[in-house]
Amino acid sequence: MCLFTEDTIMKTIAVLTSGGDAPGMNAAVRAVVRTACENGIKVYGVVRGYNGLIKGDLIEMDLRSVSDIINRGGTILYSARSKEFATEEGMQKAIDTCKKFGIEGVVVIGGDGSFRGARDLSERGIPCVGLPGTIDNDIACCDHTIGYDTCLNTIMEMIDRLRDTSESHDRCSVVEVMGRRAGWLALNSGIACGATSILIPEVPFDIERDVIQRMRKTMLTDKKHFIIVVAEGCEIDVHDLAKEIEEKTGVESRATVLGHTQRGGYPTARDRVMATKMGNYAVKLLMNNIGNRVVAAQKEEVVDYDIFEALNMTKTIDMNLYNIAHEVSI
Repeated sequence: MCLFTEDTIMKTIAVLTSGGDAPGMNAAVRAVVRTACENGIKVYGVVRGYNGLIKGDLIEMDLRSVSDIINRGGTILYSARSKEFATEEGMQKAIDTCKKFGIEGVVVIGGDGSFRGARDLSERGIPCVGLPGTIDNDIACCDHTIGYDTCLNTIMEMIDRLRDTSESHDRCSVVEVMGRRAGWLALNSGIACGATSILIPEVPFDIERDVIQRMRKTMLTDKKHFIIVVAEGCEIDVHDLAKEIEEKTGVESRATVLGHTQRGGYPTARDRVMATKMGNYAVKLLMNNIGNRVVAAQKEEVVDYDIFEALNMTKTIDMNLYNIAHEVSI
C-alpha cells in the first residue's frame, strides 16, 4: 500500500449513511469524524445519503458534532435510497456537490447497493471507501457487518419473550425475521433460541418434512410448545404457515412478524467497537488517496478489498451450523 507525502493527503472528506439503517452506524460516523479532525482534515456529514449529495445537503462536522452518539441506534445523518443517483444526471449532480465543497473523498456506510454507488463515484474521480453497515450480514467479504450483532441479540430477546407465552399456553410461535435474501439472522437466532425448525432461503425446504414432521417427532417426547423461525427471504406467509401447523398438528399456533423493531436499539459492544475500528481505517485509506475500497471485518481484524472484487464475491451459508441446528433442536 503506497503512502503519500503530506502535500498529497486529502484536506476535505465527507461521510454518508445509505440504505437501511443499522445499529452501529453512529459509532462509525463518530470514528470517521474524529479521526479526520484529529488529522487536520475537514469533514462534512451528508444528510440522507446520496440524496443529500445530489442536493448539496451537507453539514460541516467537528469533534462535538458526534458527542454522545456512540450508544444510539439509527443514524444521525439519516438515510435514504436514491433512484436519482442511479442516473447519469443524478451522479453528475453529486460530483458537482463534491467539487463545490472541495470534497476529495467519501466514506459510504451501507450495504451492497450503497457500495455500487461508491464504486460509480470512484470511477468518476471521487475516491470512496465503503463500510458494511447492514443488519442482514450479507456482505461476502465481511464476517460480521455493522448492525448484525445488535439485530441478532434483539431478535433473540424478542423470541425469548415469545417463548414465555408459548410455553404458558402449549403453543407454537412462528416467527418471521429480517435478513432480506440471506438467512444469517434466522439461522443464528434460531439456534440461540432453541427453535424446533429454521427455514432459510439458502436451503431448499419442505413444510411437511421440515416443520410438521419435526414437530410430531418432538411431540412424542412430550414437548408441548414450539418455536419456528422463518427468514423473510423464504417468502412464506407466516400466518398461513401457522394455520397449517395448527390444522395438521392440533397445536394452537400464532404468527409474529418482528418487522422493523429489529433495526432499532442500542448497539452492542461488538458493533460499537468494530464500527469504530472500521471508521478509523476508512479515513486512513483516504488520507493516503486510496479509494474504491470496501472495509471488512475478518476474524476480528479490519481488512480492505477492491469494491469490484467485494461486489462480485458470494457469501454462502454455514451448512455445518445449519446441520448442528437440526441435530440439537429435537
